[in-house]
Amino acid sequence: MHNPVTVEVTRGKLVESRHRGLGVVVDGEGKVVFSFGDADAPVFPRSSCKAMQALPLIESGAADAYGLGNRELALACSSHSGEDVHVETAAGMLAKAGRDVSALECGAHWSSDQATIIHQARTLQKPSALHNNCSGKHSGFVCACVHSGYEVEGYIGYDHPLQKEIRGVMESLTGAVLGADNCGTDGCSIPTYAVPLKGLAHGFAKMLTGTGLGVERAKASRRLIDACMAEPLYVAGTNRACTKLMQVAPGKIFAKTGAEGVFVAALPEQGLAMAVKCEDGTTRAAEAMIFALIARYSEKGSETQEKLMAMANRSLSNWNGMHVGDVRVTDALFA
Repeated sequence: MHNPVTVEVTRGKLVESRHRGLGVVVDGEGKVVFSFGDADAPVFPRSSCKAMQALPLIESGAADAYGLGNRELALACSSHSGEDVHVETAAGMLAKAGRDVSALECGAHWSSDQATIIHQARTLQKPSALHNNCSGKHSGFVCACVHSGYEVEGYIGYDHPLQKEIRGVMESLTGAVLGADNCGTDGCSIPTYAVPLKGLAHGFAKMLTGTGLGVERAKASRRLIDACMAEPLYVAGTNRACTKLMQVAPGKIFAKTGAEGVFVAALPEQGLAMAVKCEDGTTRAAEAMIFALIARYSEKGSETQEKLMAMANRSLSNWNGMHVGDVRVTDALFA
């Protein structure tokens, strides 16, 4: 299938760049409410599925055993900016399990956020694994391993008991069969699996509504989604897209980005979940698509809808503050 152009970027009066995309909106039963492009195409969810990967943290009993609250649970689902609050919270999670930064196997990197990396450069000789954008997820992994009696060393491996659990969780949620043939290695070194975009969206619809899930998994799923909506700063960071989206309508939007142009969202009031993928992996296009798609299902003419569309269709300025062009979504998202 030929995926449509979903986002255009202009310069002056001309279109300078075009981004093709695919997306789908489903309910808890898996009914497709709206789609564009090849919604059955397999995509790597990357970090967009972190809430799915965090389910063993709750289902194992580790979250309650270590007294993890909304901030820690949101961080376990996060791709954070490495701000001080993120680093301190991840360290606190590890301490509750009797571990420290040395247990993390995600690697270390500087923040991708300009203000944060300037702060880091002024205060750090070099970043640690706690500054990795996935340190919250990995701290959750360590907590789950310690509480479950699993060997912590090697928890990132394909055959590790925790990764086997996560693989089973994702199969049950997405309906996809996961194995070595559709497995890759994510940026933080854990396995990542290509699943149909529709299956990814349906998985989040099930997490949101509890449809087709056992009682405990339904409770754990909603607990994670609610924690993210309650503490959006801990899901991403200052001025980050996920955080801003959830702050537009507190408690009414769950959102999580992933690398290479993937974005998922869930709308509690409507009982819907959605997933988009920018074909060329461009983040700005994925963000514009998810902003517009959420706006499509917001109250017509509401302040929320207006804010979302203003985020989807935004102006571009140069370093002198001059307006040079625009990012704009196409009619493909509103057909």
